[in-house]
Amino acid sequence: MRIKQLSIFVENKTGRLHSIIDALSKANVNLRALSIADTTDFGILRVIVDDSDAAKAVLSEIGVISKITDVIAVKIDDKTGGLASVLDTLSDSGIFIEYMYAFLGREAGRALMVLKSSDDDAAAAALTAAGIALTEQSEI
Repeated sequence: MRIKQLSIFVENKTGRLHSIIDALSKANVNLRALSIADTTDFGILRVIVDDSDAAKAVLSEIGVISKITDVIAVKIDDKTGGLASVLDTLSDSGIFIEYMYAFLGREAGRALMVLKSSDDDAAAAALTAAGIALTEQSEI
């Protein structure tokens, strides 16, 4: 199970993030999750949206570079050790996490953890085998 994520190149200058979010908003693209990592000159904005193809088209129209990437979204119970069990499973399977971020889903008592790993197929299989639920795009 995979979900679609947009990775967006953002120049690190005043108003640039706002212009991107504003363009998505005006195109009726709904943000579900957002993470940004930056350096001195640029950042990578990662977003989960309700329509990744429409978002990519809008971004292209305003001259913003973006890429659609498949990622895994894991359901994590809102309790002590919820994330630890996910990380234990991946570590025991020899899977390296490239990045991850969390957001609240629609299901009460659970958070969603988005992750990109060294081997998403193996990660999904290991998590599923361990009884850890993955999320589908339609659930976001």
